[in-house]
Amino acid sequence: MSTLTLVRHGETDWNLRRLIQGSTDIPLNETGREQARAAAHTLAEQLAGERRLIVASSDLSRAQETAAIIARELGAGEPRTYPELRERSYGEAEGVGVAEFRDRWGGWDTAVVPGAETWGQVRERAVAGLRRAIRDARRATAPAAPSLVIVSHGALIRELIRYASGGQFPAETERLANGSAHTFLFERDRIRLLSYAGIPG
Repeated sequence: MSTLTLVRHGETDWNLRRLIQGSTDIPLNETGREQARAAAHTLAEQLAGERRLIVASSDLSRAQETAAIIARELGAGEPRTYPELRERSYGEAEGVGVAEFRDRWGGWDTAVVPGAETWGQVRERAVAGLRRAIRDARRATAPAAPSLVIVSHGALIRELIRYASGGQFPAETERLANGSAHTFLFERDRIRLLSYAGIPG
């Protein structure tokens, strides 16, 4: 049994401008770095006394830098990166504003965007990435089970919340804020949602 906390990366300039990033590699801005530090302080309280802490991330720079800040603040080792945990590829929508996205392709969860990954593809990739990260973390802390913090991306975390909650959460009107943390339990290859931090979109 492993406790898993998924953290959305800190803010980028594209987040600030409400542009779709997807697999485009946009770095953190200063607000994003501060959000990463704030997330680390919250995690320090939640994980107080945990000596088997592993931090990992997507391989996109905004997630990597957020994870590095969190690991440094928590006294954890260098984060390992997993390309399977990068953001959904949005095809033609990358670089497009949120309002234009809705005008051109419709609702967030139902839009079919040329060149974008399907939600099914995102889920399959994300679950495979989680299993790989958890396997690696368990090997690193064996025989004790680790607590694992993974920094990833909004759309991917949303899809994992849907998967772990049987589609009950999050509501379509909710969004996941930069730096927000969402907690899961991973047991015998089953992922269960313990808590998530959705806010009005």
